Amino acid sequence: MASPVIIVGHRNPDNDSICSAVALAYLKNELAKRDGTADTLVYEPARLGPMPPESKSILAEYGIEAPKVLPHVHARVIDVMTADPISVPYDVTVLDAGRLLRQENIRALVVTNEDGTYRGLITTRAIANRYISSTDRLEEGANAMAVAADLIESLGQKVDELIERDVLQLDREGLLKDAVEDLMASSLREAVVLDEDGFCIGIVTRSDVAQRPKRRVILVDHNETRQAALGIEEAEVIEIVDHHRIADVMTANPIPFTNLPVGSTATIITMEFRKYGVEVPKGIAAALLSAIMTDTVILKSPTATAIDVEQVRYLAEILEVDPTEFGLKVFRARGGEGRFPIKELVEADSKEFQLGDHVVLIAQHETVDLPAVMQREDEIRAHMAQIRETRGYEFVLLLVTDIMAEGSMFMVEGNPRTVNRTFGIECTHEGGVWMPGILSRKKQVAPRILGM
Repeated sequence: MASPVIIVGHRNPDNDSICSAVALAYLKNELAKRDGTADTLVYEPARLGPMPPESKSILAEYGIEAPKVLPHVHARVIDVMTADPISVPYDVTVLDAGRLLRQENIRALVVTNEDGTYRGLITTRAIANRYISSTDRLEEGANAMAVAADLIESLGQKVDELIERDVLQLDREGLLKDAVEDLMASSLREAVVLDEDGFCIGIVTRSDVAQRPKRRVILVDHNETRQAALGIEEAEVIEIVDHHRIADVMTANPIPFTNLPVGSTATIITMEFRKYGVEVPKGIAAALLSAIMTDTVILKSPTATAIDVEQVRYLAEILEVDPTEFGLKVFRARGGEGRFPIKELVEADSKEFQLGDHVVLIAQHETVDLPAVMQREDEIRAHMAQIRETRGYEFVLLLVTDIMAEGSMFMVEGNPRTVNRTFGIECTHEGGVWMPGILSRKKQVAPRILGM
């Protein structure tokens, strides 16, 4: 069974985070086929939140499966359990069960019902206890022949008479640390994992939980603990591909860390396809191109570089599309601004930052219809105020970026002093402030606010 490596972006994933994870997983799996490790390694894209509409649209259009939501990267029961454990029917003899235990060098067998569902466990301990109970009769005055006869009879018993029925059952996705506590408190050394139909899909022993494995993770589009999956400190980060500042993710060993000052992580991954000579399928090319175009605001953002332009040209040739028209189509996939859920509008592309002793939230919503967004200012501000109060932010700053006009409307809820002082403006609680030429949170806003 191949060991999974999770490829995942940041919390509140944007299009670059989603599509980069999908594309890098495809590339890594293709390289694994090339170097012969595909049987032992499988790369799986994941996400830490809902998919942006444009990601959902582009993946669906090309029939690409969406990354699964990843609740955490803590070690789970499934990471240590023995999958598909050896089983015997409930009417097999103790002799046959004992032989199988000996042959497989294991301490427990799953006992099944007629339909194959789980019934209990037969263990070496239970068989030994049955043997000892026979020899105890010698001390009770029984003759050796009678004891020998009882022992022979025990070998022909059905395992159903000896099975352990009060066995701890664990959830395959359950946290390993919780399973350890439960198993150590159990009277048995083993626990079982059942599926929804009652079939045993795994067995876990006390020796298994002592391993404390680490899930292997590749980070894309970020390298910050605050933006990473829950439990990242327990995982093994084996690679990072990013285009943001170098932050605080720490690793126990040296790893490949590709960090380039380009407009999109998808740009770097496109370069990796070309570096290794792996053909880019149209669906993956579309995902990569959509990510570059959204992250660079159709190459208008100051984060866009000549390298981004070159990768856009390369991907557009594969797709036989005009890149600007393709980019506008991706942005329009977000849907009408009047129908956009307010939570997604404000939070879909938002990041927390540490500002001295405080935490701030800087969010961005890119649009081709700024007036339609600003018509919803009251409900936008109400939601911003709510999350500021609930999460204790010093302030929440939302940039509503007009792609066509090449600027952003600033809206602040909370203490606006830092934003006002940094940009020389007056953001009040009524109306926004238009900032021409501001298109990038990463390059033009966050560094100035954080004093970087």
